[in-house]
Amino acid sequence: MNQTADPTRSSRYDPSVNSVADEIARALHDAGIREIFGQSCPTALMLAAERLGIRQIGYRTENAGAAMADAYARVSGQIACIAAQNGPAATLLVPGMAEAYKASVPMLALVQDVHRRQVDKNAFQEFDHQALFSSCSVWFQRLTEGGRAYEFTRKAIIAATSGRPGPAVLMLPMDILIEPARLTEAAPEPFRLGRFPMLRTRPADAEIDTALGLLLKARRPLIVAGGGVHSSEAHDALAALRDALAIPVATTNMGKGAVDETHPLALGVVGSTMGTRSPAKYMSEYISKADVVFFAGNRTNENGTGAWKLFPPDAAFIHADIDPYETQRNYRALPLVGDLRETLEAMLVRHAARQTSAVAAPGARERRIAAELAPLRERAVANLQPYLQPGNPLLRPERLVREIERHAPEDSIFVADASYSTLWLTQFLTCRQPGRRYLSPRGLAGLGWGYPMALGAKLAMPQRTVVALVGDGGFAHCWAELECAVRHDIDAKVVVLNNAVLGFQRNAELGYYRTHTDVCRMVRVDHTLVARAVGCAAFAASDDESLEAALRQAFATPGPCLIDVMVDPEAFPPITAFERQFVRLSENAATPVGDDA
Repeated sequence: MNQTADPTRSSRYDPSVNSVADEIARALHDAGIREIFGQSCPTALMLAAERLGIRQIGYRTENAGAAMADAYARVSGQIACIAAQNGPAATLLVPGMAEAYKASVPMLALVQDVHRRQVDKNAFQEFDHQALFSSCSVWFQRLTEGGRAYEFTRKAIIAATSGRPGPAVLMLPMDILIEPARLTEAAPEPFRLGRFPMLRTRPADAEIDTALGLLLKARRPLIVAGGGVHSSEAHDALAALRDALAIPVATTNMGKGAVDETHPLALGVVGSTMGTRSPAKYMSEYISKADVVFFAGNRTNENGTGAWKLFPPDAAFIHADIDPYETQRNYRALPLVGDLRETLEAMLVRHAARQTSAVAAPGARERRIAAELAPLRERAVANLQPYLQPGNPLLRPERLVREIERHAPEDSIFVADASYSTLWLTQFLTCRQPGRRYLSPRGLAGLGWGYPMALGAKLAMPQRTVVALVGDGGFAHCWAELECAVRHDIDAKVVVLNNAVLGFQRNAELGYYRTHTDVCRMVRVDHTLVARAVGCAAFAASDDESLEAALRQAFATPGPCLIDVMVDPEAFPPITAFERQFVRLSENAATPVGDDA
């Protein structure tokens, strides 16, 4: 235990003296933080953290480290901490912090800064960090008084986890960290410091009653669940409301995993990816006639709303969100402002107390709506079958994803990179156990974050199997993190869709320009060689037989593992806007595309 500071002691680093770095580390530990994603800086802080049992996870690049921290927080419900040096290292935090900011994920960034006496003197790597982080943080401070170290660290954690969560930044001048500091006396916290949501609030009863009235009177109601279900841990409450009111539930990409997708009232993932092969392809027939749409923890962004054209403009809208602005961003909705789980649970309580004739027959409404949805679902399943069968000359991603699902344990966590990888995962994995089990960087949708997110998820839930699905284009951004996984023995499996094509970019260019630039095609890389170079187990697959063997070996192999899968370079997910391209390709290949594609 470090002794209380003696102000007369030298300012040189002395681990036997309680320092500012020790105070920050103690604040982290008191908030439940047990890992810091870092690369050794600020060194005094890392040494202090080690003494308290806080482990440093050494990322290879700062942007990957931020993605690890993001996923750690999403899966655990606990704020994650990342540290970096000032200047260039700090700038590389911005992409991952921007994703967390857009996706409302709490993160604490501790960034080393120049000595206080060197400010505005062009010290080495001095930079305007407040301006740098202004667009991707909810709180920013520079620690200038050592006696306030614990206080400022606690405030940063509170700012990151309260209201609409997001990244908080605390700048730490190098010289202040080794200053002696008075030991902060431990005090009980009045809330769950470090957990999020930090505090749970809910709308007024009158607002809840109005929303219930709309939903109960609706002929064709619909809930569209977003990522806020996961942040709020509202899975059980959402399922209970679905059952109590007999309301069908669709999800966005980020909302994947909010509900059991085998339930008769499940529509699947909706939005901009409802073309042929999508399990939700024909659900637009129900959605287009919905009379009340309830957005639950949903940003109503472009992809989740089919470019704001999916839902009928004459429907009544209800929007539950922690952020008042989000409830009015794109639709004139009845706002239910508060924590989503608290809001849904309050709706259930108020609903049970109403005891009106409208609440007496949820079973009849469920049977009617389920009977309408069932044939829509069956038509979509029939369209998809040819792409799931073995024997195609080139492996289809649809079949690959279903084979991954067959081999993985039922409670596995699946992580996808941005772009096509996300859509393969959200469309063709079937959620049977709701929870924080499907992760993708859809806040800002930056390419290359899938694999480091899988590492963060595994660190948060070491007892669970974690599988990452990434394209070769995105994986090239971060394959250095294979060494991080090997060094820290992070047992995450990564499946690489190897097609030597920047798929979305190519298809988007073909759709808009009828041609594409030459850089959409890449050199085919043998990712097994990359993995083995750092001591990571690796397997390859190019057909049905080798895929079966590779998956079986990978899931039986302890430690980090890579599977390099050669897939059809012409395959792309069922993006609605690309339907014409899909039909043309299918006609050329004489492949069935569905009854009305």
